[in-house]
Amino acid sequence: MTLTVRPISAAEHLAAVQSQRSVSFLQTPAWAQVKSEWRSESIGWFNGRQLFGTGLVLHRPVPRIDHFTLAYLAEGPDIDWTGDLDVWLDPLASYLKAHGAFAIRLGPPVRTDTWSAAQVKEGIADPAVKRLTDLPSQVDPVGARVTRQLRDAGWLPQYPEDGFGTGHPQYNFEIPLAGRSEDDVLGGMNHLWRRNIKKAAKEGVEVTVDATDLKAFHELYVHTAERDHFTPRGFPYFETMFAAMSAEDPERISLYLARHQGDLVAGGILVRVGARAWYVYGASSTQKRDVRGSNACQWAMIRDSLAAGCDVYNLRGITPTLDADDPHVGLIQFKVGTGGEAVRYVGEWDLPLQPVVYRAFNLYLRLRESRRKRARS
Repeated sequence: MTLTVRPISAAEHLAAVQSQRSVSFLQTPAWAQVKSEWRSESIGWFNGRQLFGTGLVLHRPVPRIDHFTLAYLAEGPDIDWTGDLDVWLDPLASYLKAHGAFAIRLGPPVRTDTWSAAQVKEGIADPAVKRLTDLPSQVDPVGARVTRQLRDAGWLPQYPEDGFGTGHPQYNFEIPLAGRSEDDVLGGMNHLWRRNIKKAAKEGVEVTVDATDLKAFHELYVHTAERDHFTPRGFPYFETMFAAMSAEDPERISLYLARHQGDLVAGGILVRVGARAWYVYGASSTQKRDVRGSNACQWAMIRDSLAAGCDVYNLRGITPTLDADDPHVGLIQFKVGTGGEAVRYVGEWDLPLQPVVYRAFNLYLRLRESRRKRARS
C-alpha cells in the first residue's frame, strides 16, 4: 500500500477520531485550540481517496528562524503501529519537510513494558531495587518492534532518566477497567485506599461534577502548586481547555469537586475520548486532608469512567524510581494503591530533517534550561 499525507479539515479529523475505540486527547482537533500559541494542522494518510490514519501536528517555531518549525505529534499519530512503519513515516517526513519542519517529534501510543501493582510494591520494599527497569516486566512485542524500527530509521529517543522530558511522560500509571465491575476495581485497591474512600463517605464528603466552578478549582490548584513547589498554569488556559474540548464533545472534559461542610477540599479534571479516560489535573487543600477528599474525587472519576464503558483509567505520569529515599517515590506509592499497573511507552522520538537547524535548536534548549536552573538556585 502506498500512502500520501495531506491536510484534512477539523471535521474530517474529528469524524476519524470518533470512529476509533480510542485516540489520545492530545491527538484531537480540540487540542489545537488549547495549544493556540503554536500553529497547528490536522493531517491524514490517504491511499487514493480513502483515509487510513490521522494526526494533529503542532508546529513550534525556532527563535529567530521564523520559517522553520519543530513538528510535534504528541501521543500520536493515530496510525497502524503494528506493521512496517516506513509506509507511514516516510510520507509524513516528506510532507512536513516540504512545509518547513526542521524535525519531527512524535510519541507512539504503544506500550513496551508493564509492571503490576504488586511488583511495584515489592520493588519499593527491596533496597536492591532502584528503578522499575530493575524488575522483570511483561514485554509488549509491538512496542519492542516499534522501538527497533524507529532506531533503525534514524529516529532519536528523547526520554531522559527520570521519564520526564520537555514533552509527555514515558511512564504512566493506569487502572485497567475492561470487563471489571466497581467491586472488582475497589477490591484491587490496597487497604489504605479502600479505607480512605470509606472515610470520605463517612465524613460526609460530597463530590459534584460542575464546570461552572472552574475558578474555585483554579484557586485550589494554585494553592496546591505553592505547597508542592510546581509552577501552575494560568486560569485562561483552563478556560480555553474547557471551552474547546466541550465544544468538540460535551462529555470530553469534566470537573470534579469534593466538598466537606461547604469547604472545597479537592478537585480533579477528567478527560475522556472513546474508551479511555485520563486524570489530567488535580488539586487539594492543605486543611482538612484527614477527610480524604482526593480519594473521594478519584473514586468518583473511576466510577464514572467505568459507567462510560472505558477500558482504561490513566493516572498519567510517574517517574521510574523505586528508591525509597527518592522524593519522587511518593507519587508512585500513591498511585500504586489503586491496584493498577505501571506502564512504559515507546516514548518520544525525533527525526532531524534539517540537521544544522536541529542542532541549533537543541543548543537553544540546553541554554534555556541552564538559565532556569541558575534562576532557581
